[in-house]
Amino acid sequence: MNSHSRRKFLNHIWKGCLGMGMAGTLPSCVGDRTAAMPDLPVVDEVDICVLGGSCTGVFAAVRAARLGATVAIVEMQNAFGGVATNSLVNVWHSLYDVGKTQRIIAGLTQEVIDRLSKRDAVERNANPSSAYRLNSQELKIELDELVLESGIHPYLHTLFSEPCLDSDGKLVGVVVDGKSGRGIIKAKYFIDATGDGDLCYRLGLNTYTFDLLQPPTACAHLEGLDLGAYESVLKEHGAEFDIPSGTAWGVYLPNTHAFMFAGTRVYGADCSDAGNLTKAEMEGRRQVRAIMDMMRKYGPDGNIPRLVTLPSYIGVRETRHVECLYQVSDEDALYGKRFEDAIANGSYVFDLHHQDKPGLTFRHLDGTEIYSRPGFPDQVGRWREETEVNPTFYQVPLRSLIPKKHDNLMLAGRMLDASIVAYSGIRVMVNLNQIGEAAGVASYLAWKQKEKIKNVAAKEVREVLRKGGSIIL
Repeated sequence: MNSHSRRKFLNHIWKGCLGMGMAGTLPSCVGDRTAAMPDLPVVDEVDICVLGGSCTGVFAAVRAARLGATVAIVEMQNAFGGVATNSLVNVWHSLYDVGKTQRIIAGLTQEVIDRLSKRDAVERNANPSSAYRLNSQELKIELDELVLESGIHPYLHTLFSEPCLDSDGKLVGVVVDGKSGRGIIKAKYFIDATGDGDLCYRLGLNTYTFDLLQPPTACAHLEGLDLGAYESVLKEHGAEFDIPSGTAWGVYLPNTHAFMFAGTRVYGADCSDAGNLTKAEMEGRRQVRAIMDMMRKYGPDGNIPRLVTLPSYIGVRETRHVECLYQVSDEDALYGKRFEDAIANGSYVFDLHHQDKPGLTFRHLDGTEIYSRPGFPDQVGRWREETEVNPTFYQVPLRSLIPKKHDNLMLAGRMLDASIVAYSGIRVMVNLNQIGEAAGVASYLAWKQKEKIKNVAAKEVREVLRKGGSIIL
């Protein structure tokens, strides 16, 4: 595991300043004071500012706004939804436990499913790993409506740049860059839903990455692909086209002929690094083309896939994590530990996408383990001995979203504090949706009570979530 520190970050910024001929100064709002802050216009002032417009970030903003806070949400892409829209991953997993008998997820996830159903933009599926197939483009529009209905101040095509601190070191604003220029959004509370923990990192909070980050995948919408034929051809000819033998899966978009295909894998990429992210985007697209070329040359007659759409952002599984008041351990998740401050429930299998070998490993709550690789038989075993009773879901505690420093800041997303195996299950969208809702409620209660986020009673957060339609167990 690799740790990161405030000193390393500030040294990196300082070197950048020297390279731009700015020796003797620090960028606006970076450091311990905000001397340059008055030189920038204040573009908005709200109670709560959410950075990152994935479903996680949108759900955080909606929850807080519906309760009565003024909320701004900042997203660097042209649409909300994150991986579910801009990365084309149009699958939400089961809302039930592994036994398919107990409902464990509802809230805004169910509300959005219901809204999309009115437009034939979602389909149910018996497979719990792809229980809901969404139309990603319809989801973009639905999230727009959800944001506007809630009275949220939206900022698309807007990039978070730097945090602003007052003379006492309190976080009071963020510098953003948009089409109209640079400015500051002031707020009393902040939710970092950037995925990579950009606000936390630029504040100098302790972060860490694992030595073997789960590799990103560039998805694509294809027509005419036979997945079984692809796996067979990949096994025989993948090396010729430099296509990694990682994993291959996909689903059709509801009521269309377009197939969302996830068959690429970019090894060795930490997408929280600008250079790595650039290379990963280009390598992902190269692999999509290589797959098409391979199938044209070796695919069965009549099975030549056609490329329809590429994502505007590669599907990132994991980058840095932020140290919080509690780290969800592998044992917590694998053994289904119950938490008094639980704010999310999950049943998605723990899937470890390997950096050091092809394929991935699935660990199930019943103790079974499966190593899967396209074109090869599954290897089935156990990660623990068989027992009469097994957990049917796991939980995420509120404490794993609250950083140790900055009393008006919380996380919402995949940078939460969790160990390797636990994270491999928690990271999926239906789980992070719940985490977003919890961050929105906790931030609202802190604002309403004029309290530090860590001092807000978890019991009260859970109760407000329950009243808003979430399932709290």
